[in-house]
Amino acid sequence: MLRYLFRSAVTWTVLGLLGGLTYREVTKAYDFTGRTQLAVVHTHALILGTLLMLLLLALAAALPGLRADKHLRWGAHLLNAGLVLTVGMLAYKGTLQVIGASHADHSAIAGVSGLGHMLLTGALALVLLATGRAVNAAAVDASTADTAAVRVQPHEPVQPR
Repeated sequence: MLRYLFRSAVTWTVLGLLGGLTYREVTKAYDFTGRTQLAVVHTHALILGTLLMLLLLALAAALPGLRADKHLRWGAHLLNAGLVLTVGMLAYKGTLQVIGASHADHSAIAGVSGLGHMLLTGALALVLLATGRAVNAAAVDASTADTAAVRVQPHEPVQPR
């Protein structure tokens, strides 16, 4: 799971940087100066992709129980799928806006993007569920370890001086 999260973070970093480069080059090539969805591909990929995957990686490394939780695995896969749809639709619609295509505001684009957002919502719910379980398990383990560490010493009478 740790490798998957790391590879996902690297992939989203590359896609985010390519999104920024694409925005710059496409708008320059079409001499476009208005607002476009293409402008937010870069930030969505880097923040929702890279930073969220790195955060999950850190949590999974710190909480061993989280690594084995099937909800985290499903959440990470859904997160990637939701990001592919959401970032992909941002790039697609943004490119259509830049080139001036009439169907840039078609409802099907919004529908697919909405599906991506639904997957992201489900992914975050699964990740939070898995994280909550791992935190609770770690808290129980810590309190058990604290209790075991406390050793009761037999009472020794104080000797007068």
